[in-house]
Amino acid sequence: MSGSDDYIDSQGFRANVGIVLMRDDGRLFLGGRAGARGWQFPQGGIRRGEPDETALYRELEEEVGLGADDVEELGRTRGWLRYRLPPQFRRRNASPPCIGQKQRWFLLRLKGPESRLRFDATDQPAEFDRWRWADWWDPVREVIYFKRRVYARALEELGNYAFPEGPPPYPEWWDSRVGRRTVAGERDA
Repeated sequence: MSGSDDYIDSQGFRANVGIVLMRDDGRLFLGGRAGARGWQFPQGGIRRGEPDETALYRELEEEVGLGADDVEELGRTRGWLRYRLPPQFRRRNASPPCIGQKQRWFLLRLKGPESRLRFDATDQPAEFDRWRWADWWDPVREVIYFKRRVYARALEELGNYAFPEGPPPYPEWWDSRVGRRTVAGERDA
């Protein structure tokens, strides 16, 4: 949920946390966007002066009703992962202007029962109205097109925390959805 006190840097990127919530079997939480067809991970803006971890647990509570006691942090991305919004999704007449998001991603393991998940934890309109568990790489295919590369980069980096022997192999559809793999794990433009 975007607020007026969200931090937007000097290049126009809104600071954000991304949350990859994993069960013990390695499957990942995907939330269905309320009133829409899309699926995505929980995420949300970091307020000016707010530590990343504070934003993480605030967004976790707001979006899926979980608290810090319900999860265990397994890892986080080393730095910010960025994506640009297509022009039709940019906020017009915003000050400061927002051209995209820079995200710090966290991998969390669900410690409690799935029954703890709920979408009515705040008075804000719900971000999600349904959810499901997905295989490791499937969220890359399910998320809106302009977030695919950042999802791929987050899962590639976080995969080493989830799977000590290395993340699962890329699926057959990978190159057509994300781009050709390179030796360093980055994507070609």
